[in-house]
Amino acid sequence: MGIHGLSKVIGDNAKEAIKEDNIKNYFGRKIAIDAHLMGMFYRTLRMVDNGIKPVYVFDGKPPTLKSGELAKRLQRRKEATASKEEAEEVGDQEAIDRFSRRTVKITPEHNAECKKLLQLLGIPYVDAPCEAEAQCAALAKAGKVYAAGSEDMDTLTFGSPILLRHLTFSEAKNMPISEFSLKKTLDGLGFTMDEFVDLCILLGCDYCDSIRNIGPTRAVSLIREYKNIETIIKNLDTNRYPIPEHWPYKDARELFLKPVVTDPDTIEIKWESPNVEGLVDFLVREKGFSEERVRKGCERLEKNLKSATQGRLDSFFTIMPSADKKRKAEEASGSKGKKKPAPAAKGKPAAGRGRPRK
Repeated sequence: MGIHGLSKVIGDNAKEAIKEDNIKNYFGRKIAIDAHLMGMFYRTLRMVDNGIKPVYVFDGKPPTLKSGELAKRLQRRKEATASKEEAEEVGDQEAIDRFSRRTVKITPEHNAECKKLLQLLGIPYVDAPCEAEAQCAALAKAGKVYAAGSEDMDTLTFGSPILLRHLTFSEAKNMPISEFSLKKTLDGLGFTMDEFVDLCILLGCDYCDSIRNIGPTRAVSLIREYKNIETIIKNLDTNRYPIPEHWPYKDARELFLKPVVTDPDTIEIKWESPNVEGLVDFLVREKGFSEERVRKGCERLEKNLKSATQGRLDSFFTIMPSADKKRKAEEASGSKGKKKPAPAAKGKPAAGRGRPRK
């Protein structure tokens, strides 16, 4: 689920932090994907077709604090199942489809099949010890990948420098990718990371209830005025804004700021050629996929992974200013008239400094 209303808060207070882009403009990027998965084969193909090198990350054991949220989800699935049965009795196919989607629960068997598929595709994956979003964020912070791809806004709260949403929406091919910048979010809000985490807890997260009657606008103003939840509580009218009993906001804060993740430096990320015959056995003979589509998909996968490996120009080098721009900059800074350095030898380009990027 993530953080309630966070995308709107960022849109209202830090517009520069969000941009919409075409998926093709992420060519050559390595992206850690939160593996909430359906339709993995075709969605993976779509990403690789556009030059993206995905790394899937699977949830581990949920933290104890999440038990309340998981119980709510179970109750919602039970309600959806009852509604689906009612829709079936009257033959309302649209309602049947809608409530069927709400009854889906990812099981260990589903995850095992997804991992088998990824191994056959040659796509790397990571088993997170706890929350997948936290592990995605850790990979992005360490520079192992360019961004984290997830629909859950708490990926930003876990500290991912860049979050991409709608990346796996294969059913909406023309939907632009929403890119969120953590730095620009903090700059726009005028918050430190600690203050941002407390804001996200006030907005409502998976780990504890929020304070009743405090909406996004009020939450932002409270953090701006009081800086942290402890000071907010001291100054809050608890009759109007009742504090939840035994409110574990400190534990939630600790989970966001110090999540349980595998050290990214110990993780090897490697893409390999697909096992075509293995995929045909698995997807066609076991799962009923079209053999022609699977084989053509493998051809696309192998070809486009090679193209993506060649990478983007800006993945490897920082673009240096042109001589004309450099001269104008020197003039503007008052360096005009100073002794110029000797020109580089003719035929030998001056060395430029590049910085690797993921």
